Amino acid sequence: MSIGLTHYLLLAAVLFAIGMFGVLSKRNIIAVMMGIELMLNAVNINLIAFNRFLPVHDLSGQLMALFAIAVGVAEVAVGIALAFRIYHDRETINVDELNRMKG
Repeated sequence: MSIGLTHYLLLAAVLFAIGMFGVLSKRNIIAVMMGIELMLNAVNINLIAFNRFLPVHDLSGQLMALFAIAVGVAEVAVGIALAFRIYHDRETINVDELNRMKG
């Protein structure tokens, strides 16, 4: 038995569902960002799998995955900086308590 495209797509769907559950159910901003990263990694698995198993033999899927990883790194850097600033200002990183404007 060999691992095919269906196996990769199933793995990516499971990872995406776990990430979506984390984004929708967690209240901590760090846990929400971890869910977003799981969803981004599921997309990267799809890009690499389609690049591997489709008959077009170029590196476009791999390059798009590398670009998505770079965007994910920038998103984490900005997100953690925002989380630190929010914690410094309001002494909480609970998403439910961040729904009001500071006035």
